[in-house]
Amino acid sequence: MSDEPKSGGQLTRDVGFGWFRRAAGPSDTTMCPLAPQADSVKTARDVTRTTLREWGLSELSDDAALVVSELVTNAVRYALCPADRTGDPPITLTLLRIAPHVLLAVSDPSDQAPSPAQPDFVSEHGRGLYIVETYSQAWGWDALDEGGKAVWALFRTGD
Repeated sequence: MSDEPKSGGQLTRDVGFGWFRRAAGPSDTTMCPLAPQADSVKTARDVTRTTLREWGLSELSDDAALVVSELVTNAVRYALCPADRTGDPPITLTLLRIAPHVLLAVSDPSDQAPSPAQPDFVSEHGRGLYIVETYSQAWGWDALDEGGKAVWALFRTGD
């Protein structure tokens, strides 16, 4: 495994969310727990825009907010949140900055892999992962050691 990703094309499940999570320092990490409810999408967009502005990366805000909206919507809609899980909200938005990249990840307790569908541009549903793929440099998902998964999208900064 490479010490550092060179391009989005090299980012595979071997160099994805786990690598970024280990490599990012505290000032380069933002985490936001989210409830499995529709208004969490707005919260995630707001946190993404605020964090990118604080990091001096406002130029990524529109695309990143759109991608985060899709990732959180999928987590809220499809994540199987165990009824016996109490305490922490089951969905977490994580933003990680490792120049020249920013990784946005949404983790949830479901072990089910995201499944891209052929986009139906007439329907209101089914375009989420197509949008993620279109607006990010790369995307993927990783199973988490603690259970569940993280679906992530990578953006390249102007650095």
